Amino acid sequence: MLTDKTAKTSGSPVSVPEITVTADESGAVIALSGRWTSLSIARVDNRMRKLETDLAKNIKAQAVRLDMAAISGLDTAGAWLIERLRVALSKQQISVYIENIRPSWAPLLEEVGAAVERYKLPEKAQHPFFLLAFLDKLGRATLAARDDFLLAMHILGATIRGAQLKSGRGNGISYAAIVNQIDRMGVGAIPVVLLMSTIIGAIIAQQGAFQLRYFGAEIFVVDLVGILVLREIGVLLTAIMIAGRSGSAITAEIGSMKMREETDALTVIGLNPVGVLVFPRLVALVIVLPLLTIVADLAALAGAGFVAWTYSGIPPEAFLSRLRDAIVTSTYLAGLIKAPFMAMIIGILASVEGLKVKGSAESLGRRVTAAVVKSIFVVIVVDGLFAIFYAAINF
Repeated sequence: MLTDKTAKTSGSPVSVPEITVTADESGAVIALSGRWTSLSIARVDNRMRKLETDLAKNIKAQAVRLDMAAISGLDTAGAWLIERLRVALSKQQISVYIENIRPSWAPLLEEVGAAVERYKLPEKAQHPFFLLAFLDKLGRATLAARDDFLLAMHILGATIRGAQLKSGRGNGISYAAIVNQIDRMGVGAIPVVLLMSTIIGAIIAQQGAFQLRYFGAEIFVVDLVGILVLREIGVLLTAIMIAGRSGSAITAEIGSMKMREETDALTVIGLNPVGVLVFPRLVALVIVLPLLTIVADLAALAGAGFVAWTYSGIPPEAFLSRLRDAIVTSTYLAGLIKAPFMAMIIGILASVEGLKVKGSAESLGRRVTAAVVKSIFVVIVVDGLFAIFYAAINF
């Protein structure tokens, strides 16, 4: 006989759980007694786990009878231990019979037993072959990119079609919303665009003059700054700043509305969320980004002119005269043409990420980060494609 009796409380009847195991030729009998409740089952938890292996290996029982006649109290925690033992023994091809159970406890054991059978211990993390892991990630990224592209095309199509605030009501463009977004995205961004563009223009002029000084051609720093700023740096730097400033704001605003189910409420009352939330922001971006590009170009040239005057001794009159000879209309338009396309990219990607937000702050943070990173990446790629296209058509 194997026994495992826990200590009794002084002067009181047995209230802690007890296990008595009797083995014979027909199998084993496990007599359970005491109160099997959440306050006391910790005393026998390890013993019950040990029985799961002992009955199959040491005792080699083919059938086990669980006698519950002496149990004075049972709750869900106690039933879980009993059913866990029963399920573990059943998986080892050991027949288990429960005897002398109170009728009121049968439903509890039945429900807990079903839960125990469904319960699975977390499996150890498997590390597949690195090539399979790479292909798995590549496939998931491809499917995610496809879904993002389809959602982006839906937003672009809905925007081109018009506001479409309400089905069957035609266009309901809210000019007040567009003007408000222009003020927030455009007017509010002027100080940071001016500051950053001036500094970048000054740095390019200083570094260019420093290198050209060795060849006695410091005057050509004007050509360098004029062409580089007007064709590439002005619009690219502005788009990056707008992606970080306004793109993140668009994703956060739409994502917060998605978390609070405000977008679903718009759909319920018959309004188009794209028309209400996305359309004004995209229109505002398409308007303000070219204007901010002009401001950035002027600020960068002003910063470059100041450095050329103080560092290289090129007076403003000579700087402007050389600038007029170095640039042509196509130089200016080459950068300005990119601005609306970059604005659409920033607005669409930010809106896509905002609409993908789930119901948690963590999801919102991930989507805002993804919106900024994707926008900057795609803007730089598009700028490179424009450069290749301009070179191909000699523009």
